[in-house]
Amino acid sequence: MDSLNSTLSVPSIVHPPYFFINGFYNIPHVKCYYIFLCFVYVVTVLGNSFVMFIISIERSFHTPKYLALFNLAVADLCGSTALIPNLIKTFLFDSQYISFNACMANMFFVFFFSSMVSLILTVLAYDRFVAICLPLRYHTIITNTNMAVMLTVLWTCSAVYFMCTVFFITRLSFCKSIVVDSYFCDHGPIFTLACNDNSPRHVIAYVGMTIFFYIPFLLIVLSYVFISYALFKIATWEGRFKALKTCSSHLMLVAIYYFPGVGTHIAALHFTIHPNARIINTSLSFAIPPMLNPVIYMLSTEEIKESTKRLFKRKKVAATETFK
Repeated sequence: MDSLNSTLSVPSIVHPPYFFINGFYNIPHVKCYYIFLCFVYVVTVLGNSFVMFIISIERSFHTPKYLALFNLAVADLCGSTALIPNLIKTFLFDSQYISFNACMANMFFVFFFSSMVSLILTVLAYDRFVAICLPLRYHTIITNTNMAVMLTVLWTCSAVYFMCTVFFITRLSFCKSIVVDSYFCDHGPIFTLACNDNSPRHVIAYVGMTIFFYIPFLLIVLSYVFISYALFKIATWEGRFKALKTCSSHLMLVAIYYFPGVGTHIAALHFTIHPNARIINTSLSFAIPPMLNPVIYMLSTEEIKESTKRLFKRKKVAATETFK
């Protein structure tokens, strides 16, 4: 009877107590890179915190466009916080073992916030499309309520998708290896370690890339195709330049976010990329855009520059009166 029960029993799921993050292996002067990432993280925190602060206190920024920018700053700040401090702790302080549950949490937050950056850039492209192609209907289509609903739906759907992704990873058994060939708990390198059927996870990975990377990128490109067509209808070059200038900061954000990933993917199809080169490139692709996004908007958006000047002028006046 006992042997029959053991035959009919369902095999248990085997989880290792921890994973070993292999990451940056045998790279000369790699500690300089970690110090550089520390600098990137500090600038990211200061820049995005300032953008969130200035949008919060300035009533003229309580508009749909700046609501999306506020959400972009939140996603950038949280995404960097999920990745860079853990990366520095892991490699700079030789703490490459991470518990299974902590690894799943790290995977969720890194991909969740990175996907939100992609989706919010798509929302901003839609905002620019309506502003230039349908200017008379802009204030009826793009309202604070509509923007809040769009962003709430995107945050919710993204969170549900990546919770399901992590849940499916927890349904795998790991009995081959615990060494993760990445610099964080990356989805692909982890599910390939499973010793039971992991083919559904391949599908999940491709679906995620399609939903959160390729489709947003194609929608952004398509929106700018229509924007370009609308610009050619404007009679004067001055009018075209003025309309295009409103898109300049968004175009820079899109280029910084998407081009490294697209370039790496194209290169991987035609060349053999050294694992260390791939890891450094992808880590920079995650780390650099959140640092540059607030800098680009502060420098290229006239309203933010003027508001920043007024804020510092008030601070200076208040400090002067205090010391009188």
